[in-house]
Amino acid sequence: MGGNDTVRGLSGALPPEIVIVTGMSGAGRSTAARALEDLDWFVVDNLPPGLLPTMIDLAGRTQGAVPRVAAVVDVRSMAFSEDLLSIVEELRGRGIAARSVFLEASDEALVRRFESVRRPHPLQGDNRLTDGISRERETLRAIRGEADLVIDTSQLNVHQLKAKVIAFFGEAQEERPHANVVSFGYKNGLPVDADLVVDCRFLPNPHWVPELRQFNGCDAPVREYVLAQNGAKEMLDAYTEVLRVLVPGYQREGKHYMTLAVGCTGGQHRSVAMAEQFGERLREQGVDVNVSHRDVGQE
Repeated sequence: MGGNDTVRGLSGALPPEIVIVTGMSGAGRSTAARALEDLDWFVVDNLPPGLLPTMIDLAGRTQGAVPRVAAVVDVRSMAFSEDLLSIVEELRGRGIAARSVFLEASDEALVRRFESVRRPHPLQGDNRLTDGISRERETLRAIRGEADLVIDTSQLNVHQLKAKVIAFFGEAQEERPHANVVSFGYKNGLPVDADLVVDCRFLPNPHWVPELRQFNGCDAPVREYVLAQNGAKEMLDAYTEVLRVLVPGYQREGKHYMTLAVGCTGGQHRSVAMAEQFGERLREQGVDVNVSHRDVGQE
């Protein structure tokens, strides 16, 4: 039997695409699911991992009427960690493009969200809210490590998260890699969803140039100042070569999404200018790119 035959149903149609939405309770799984539903994905909420193959088989019998399925899976499923990983491997072994999205958030953000709705954490029991969050984070550690896409929602509102999901899944570009390039300030902490971190703090800081302080790295005076510094072009060239190897490698492993975090001290000048440059270079490599600046405007 040929390779294409193994991934087609009896009707000859390709099996449906599947995205598994999982992550921390309170991190926005429901919002992500609604965004996918708006994009005409067939969404199944709280699906036990063991039923994923059955769901795919049922969708495959619709003669193409259900081409894309999104399954929301949470920590309450029995034997969650082991089951989900093994099921995903089983689906991929059948030639089915199963991808996973992990919704992440800081402990502080999760505590704030649970307290605002006055609901207990599903793993809290008789303990503190923070105990439930810690237990869930440990339970999902392996799942997070294998996720194709990790989205940190700590500083996102509902509309921003929905826009981010639409940006990733709004067009059917399964074979084309997608990169999220985000600038940040080390003083505000590393982005938790970063796959690769680039440190720009070796470059002179425009903050100490009075005529540049009021601008950020998207403004021409700061951009020109940063790019003119010794080592700036060399670093861009070196990391561009790394990305030229890394992105195709991710694709070969079935990972079509990556997050490149570019940092400086405050996240206003150097990292912003360099993140924009990395975005341009990745686009030249045929990568779909979204560039964002996490800390611009923060003191």
